Formats: sequence, structure tokens, C-alpha cells
Amino acid sequence: MAASRYKKLVDALASDIRAGRLAAGARLPTHRALAAREGIAVVTATRVYAELEAMGLVSREQGRGTFVRDIAVPAGHGIDQQAVAADAVDLNFNYPSLPGQADLLRQALREVATSGDLDSLLRYQPHRGRPQDRASIARHLGRRGITADAERILIANGAQHGLAITIMATLNVGDVVAVDALTYPGFKVLAHAFHLDLEPIPTTADGPDLDALEHLCATRPVRAIYTMPTLHNPLGWVMPTTDRARLIGIARQHGLLIIEDASYAYLAEDPPPPLAATAPDITVYVSGLSKSIATGLRVGFVLAPPPAVPAFERAIRATTWNTPALTTAIACRWLDDGTVNHLEARKRDDAKARQTVVREELAGLPLIGHPSSYFTWLPLPDDARADRLTATLARRHISVSTAEPFTTSAHTPQALRLALGSTDLDSLRSTLRTVRRVAVEDAYA
Repeated sequence: MAASRYKKLVDALASDIRAGRLAAGARLPTHRALAAREGIAVVTATRVYAELEAMGLVSREQGRGTFVRDIAVPAGHGIDQQAVAADAVDLNFNYPSLPGQADLLRQALREVATSGDLDSLLRYQPHRGRPQDRASIARHLGRRGITADAERILIANGAQHGLAITIMATLNVGDVVAVDALTYPGFKVLAHAFHLDLEPIPTTADGPDLDALEHLCATRPVRAIYTMPTLHNPLGWVMPTTDRARLIGIARQHGLLIIEDASYAYLAEDPPPPLAATAPDITVYVSGLSKSIATGLRVGFVLAPPPAVPAFERAIRATTWNTPALTTAIACRWLDDGTVNHLEARKRDDAKARQTVVREELAGLPLIGHPSSYFTWLPLPDDARADRLTATLARRHISVSTAEPFTTSAHTPQALRLALGSTDLDSLRSTLRTVRRVAVEDAYA
């Protein structure tokens, strides 16, 4: 097939989708049927659909076919998620804030302003953070069940930066990394940027399918596993102790590095010990204070195995030189004086209240989530179209996410992820009523 003819077919289908002549949710012909209709090779039909998918106009679903996407959904529900419109109720991103946090910041700024080391905050800091700040974080980790030497701690500009320097320090282009079939979108962004090969692991109710992980390790040269054992995003599980032990055993047997993301772990009360507490020599522990305190407080931290610390330090130097000293000083004051513990406890209570609201307003729907989490997962029937629901809700000024940003496998499930922490409780309740009404009318009718 001549390149010009191939392009004309792509352009024609794209035009029909954009003009609405091919309706959102419509199932397109199979590759073989398209090839027969247009008189082209099946491999060329596959190429046509692949290009339309890259343009964001269609989605392929394993075992079901190729469907027209609802292009009314704002771009950015894949690798790059765009900001929510100013007039929308945000059930897409989480930035929970509690009354009085601004007053805490004012007080902290006054205390820093009158401290004896103010001048030092104007100078370059050690790449991995000042010793006293790393010691504060070590004490904080001790309260989470991790005995940590401050020499193994590196301070980052939030947990996302912590994940970035983890990849830079420990992985290479093309390395195979096992991930959950549904995982944190920020790690997908990094994997794409650093050209990692993500291998999805099916999930169970309590965590990754460890039989599948063992099979993967036996068939591919897996270098690392990225996991959220405590308060998984988006499914909310807390991995049982026995599964954690088995995961560590698999990692040791196959020489895997464990990347443990604990960004939401503070929400789970009395969870099993972190993986980093049991296997510190093969685990990189990444967390921060953006989720537990404030999204604008970009202070994260990494606990690395001792031999890897120099590589992490070089990665920090290459990307940011050091974390801003002022924000780090405030964060560590709050770690030491109990403010962080106090705010985390209040946010656990706040998240529980929001989960109560979501279970009341969406009662009867198949919700998946943790009882003290700031998000919930709403699976939809197989014949439903999550992008169509998202577009309908967007027209009602409600922003939600489909499963697409979280999906690492070839099959994207039809589901919505509802973030609960970015609006007040009354608004959340009324918004969830609209979500229920739209979901019942469109997906569960």
C-alpha cells in the first residue's frame, strides 16, 4: 500500500472521529475486516489503528476490539495528566488540606526567621541534605518501623523526585521492571522518560500476583520491582505480612531491586513492617511529606542501600543540586516537634470520614478501596465506556480519572478512580450523587 494511500485512510478515519461521524464508544471493524474492506494487508490495518491510537482517537481492548474514544475528555489521561479546570470539582487529583495548616506555616516561618542558622539557609546545602535534617527523617522512619542510619538517607524534592533519582542511580535504559497492572501514573511517566521496559503483574485483592511475578522472573531478565505494599494507589490494598516475606524471597532469589513507594502509607493504621525494614540491603524506600502534610511542601526522602548512596547523591546533584533549605528546615522542625504526627492522624480521620461518605452515596456499586484512603476505585461493567462517563461528568464540571493513566498492561479496564481529598465534605457528598446518577444511567442501566 502506498504511503500516501495509507495516510489518507488514517486521515479519513481521524476526520470521521473528530466530526462525530464515528460516535464515541463505537466498535471499529476488526483488523482483518478493515483490511478486506479497504483492500489492504492486515499488517497495514494494524498500523492504521496503531497510529489512530497514538493520536488519542481510539483505544484497543484485549479480547474486545478497537473503540472510538470520547475526544471530549480533556487530553492528558495517559502519560501526561493535565490540570483540572478551575470551575470543576476535582475528583481527579488529591491535595487534602486541613483547617489551620496556613497558621502552622506562618508560625514556622517566624521561628525560622529568628533562628540562629538563618544565614546558612541562603547557601548551597549538601547534595543529600544536612546531617541534622537527615537525622530528623531517620527518627521519623523509626516511628514507621524502620531502623535507619542517617547516612543512608537522601533528601529529595518530593517523592516523585525521589523515584526519579532512584531510576537514575540504579537502573539503565531497557531494564525490565515489574509493576502492578494498575500502578501510580508518576512512575509510568518516569519509565517512559528513562526508557524502561515495564512488565505488568496481575493483581489480587491483597497485592500483586506473586505466582505471576515468579513466572515473569523465570522468563525475562527482571532488574527491579516497583511496589506500593502499604496503601496501594489506586486500589488501596495493604499487602499481608506473608506476601511481603514471599516477595522479598523472590527478589533475593532472582536478584531484584525492590523500589518501595510509601507515599500513602501514613494513612494505614498498624500496617505490617515496610519491606525496607526487613530487606534493607535490596530495598529503596521512597516517601515524602506532600501527601501527608501539603502538596506544596516538596520534601521527599529516599532510604537507599549503603553501596548505592554515592550514585543517588550524584543523581541529586545532576537534577537539583539540593533540596531548598528553607522548606527542608520547616519540614524537619515539624517532624521533630510532633506536628507531622498530629497532621497525619487528623488526615487519617479525615480520609475515614470521606470513605464513609463515598460508601453512603455510592452504596450498591462495586467500590474497591481502603477504609482510610483518599481515593476509591469504581469498576464498570465490561460493556461500559469509562471515557464516555468521564466526558459526561466533565460537562457537569466534575473531573474524574479513567483507568488509563494507571494501566500498564495491554488491557485497560473500564473503571473510574475517584480522588476524595480535594473538596469539602458537603461538596463531595453532592458531587458523588451526580457521579452515581451518571454512572447508573450510563453504565449500570
